Amino acid sequence: MENDHFPERNLRDQLREIDQPHQIALALVAHVLQKPKTWLLAHPEAHLSFAQQGQLDALLERLDAGEPLPYILDRQDFFGLLFEVNPSVLIPRPETELLVEEALQWLRANPDARTGLDVGTGSGCIAISLAVNCRDLKMIATDVSADALQVANRNAHRHHIQDRILLLQYDLLPSDLPKVDLICANLPYIPTAKLSQVNSLPWEPRLALDGGEDGLGLIGKLLQKIALLTSLPGLILIETEETLGQATVALAKECFPAARITLLKDLPGRDRLVRIENKA
Repeated sequence: MENDHFPERNLRDQLREIDQPHQIALALVAHVLQKPKTWLLAHPEAHLSFAQQGQLDALLERLDAGEPLPYILDRQDFFGLLFEVNPSVLIPRPETELLVEEALQWLRANPDARTGLDVGTGSGCIAISLAVNCRDLKMIATDVSADALQVANRNAHRHHIQDRILLLQYDLLPSDLPKVDLICANLPYIPTAKLSQVNSLPWEPRLALDGGEDGLGLIGKLLQKIALLTSLPGLILIETEETLGQATVALAKECFPAARITLLKDLPGRDRLVRIENKA
């Protein structure tokens, strides 16, 4: 019989020996053991089995190769919720929570507005976060990627809002879009020349990052499509790249000259969100 023994190390020693920040090491070991991180902290005397040690070593190799931790763990926290992620969808970023916060604030102030559209939904993090936090909101979520929509569908079921979200495969939005009160979009906005600066590019889908030569190709196209709708939504929220805030505002003013348009900054103070509110 093959000897599968190795020098035993309790979890406290194991975490010390992993050449990664403590929180990352803790997350990896918790993933291998299928236990909450709080359980690990309460049981530092526990040991990994030989098979579990092998799993951990494989995960550490992926991490050392540069693979983002959310893809290794198959999940990412966003707006207090847990979302499945894989390389077919963009990893949700904390700065996108500003969009969700702004949408929820507007929905609370407008109780008759209870239909929304999320364009380029990816993992579904925006649409699902809105539906979870606004119990009578109905969402349409579109994406050009069928693989991304499968991830979004699983996330909708995870959070039990699948009956209030309609997932559709479209390039931006359908031509026969029904009236919606709210449109949200976190489209690809990284200028092609800047893609090399994105550390996760070898792992995340280029389709979800590349915004074309100036980063505004899809954003401009979406704004033009929305402007042609017979019934304009009350609020449009567009996330943009930090250096493209004013240019995005200029596009919005061309398409919606009568709207109230503001540029909002994220927590680090970077231009991040264009808010377009149509007057009644």
